[in-house]
Amino acid sequence: MNDFGNIWLPYAERFYKVAFHLLESGPDAEDAVQELYLKLWKARGSLGDVSNPAAYGISVLKNICIDRIRKRTIRQAEPLEKAPPLQDAPPETRSELKDTLRYLMNEMEKLPQKQREVLRMRAIEGLEYKEISQRTGLSQVHIRVLMAQARKTLKSRL
Repeated sequence: MNDFGNIWLPYAERFYKVAFHLLESGPDAEDAVQELYLKLWKARGSLGDVSNPAAYGISVLKNICIDRIRKRTIRQAEPLEKAPPLQDAPPETRSELKDTLRYLMNEMEKLPQKQREVLRMRAIEGLEYKEISQRTGLSQVHIRVLMAQARKTLKSRL
């Protein structure tokens, strides 16, 4: 424990600053640094070969922060049935929404077949990745890639 503390703990403030810079939140940065130290502690037996602890720690911390940012930005697609009723919106908003939806559905039809199929199952039917995988025979990773490609294409067209 003493060696671990002497080597890694002096970098705590630097690690926190890096995490804060990336996450832009004090509590999130603290959590990320705590997760870093937990990972380092679990791997303490194999850290003797690390020649530059600060660089190694920052590298691991950046990956932790990137994972946290991804988790923060991944939104669960809500099935259309859970959307608020369109009749509650003002008439001009309803018209805009209908036009946008019509345009979006038209653009979805132009996507490659697999992207279109996976996007339909996820966004419209509200299926989980596991269910889509079972239906299509594609891996969940491949489905996520197809979803990302489809979303990127649709965003660029909107």
